[in-house]
Amino acid sequence: MYTVESRNQKQNKLKADSHKLKPIVIISHKGFTFPVHKEIDVALNTHELIKIKINKNEKKEREEIVYKICNDLSCTLIKIIGKIAVLYRKNI
Repeated sequence: MYTVESRNQKQNKLKADSHKLKPIVIISHKGFTFPVHKEIDVALNTHELIKIKINKNEKKEREEIVYKICNDLSCTLIKIIGKIAVLYRKNI
């Protein structure tokens, strides 16, 4: 089990590691469709830590999409900056 300090350290390391990444998946105006769902799942299985870009203008809309992704795919949101979200899911 992680302590609070080690969880924060892990989160900080993942944030640092994400700087060099480019968005793997881009969500268009159509939103979080089934093909996008599958593509994000494959990307998380392959890379664990990914960036996605959400081409929606409303911040609330982008956040809703990210939280739906995290809920549906059992991944962790590391950070959101503008239209970019960083997601993490440990490979099993």
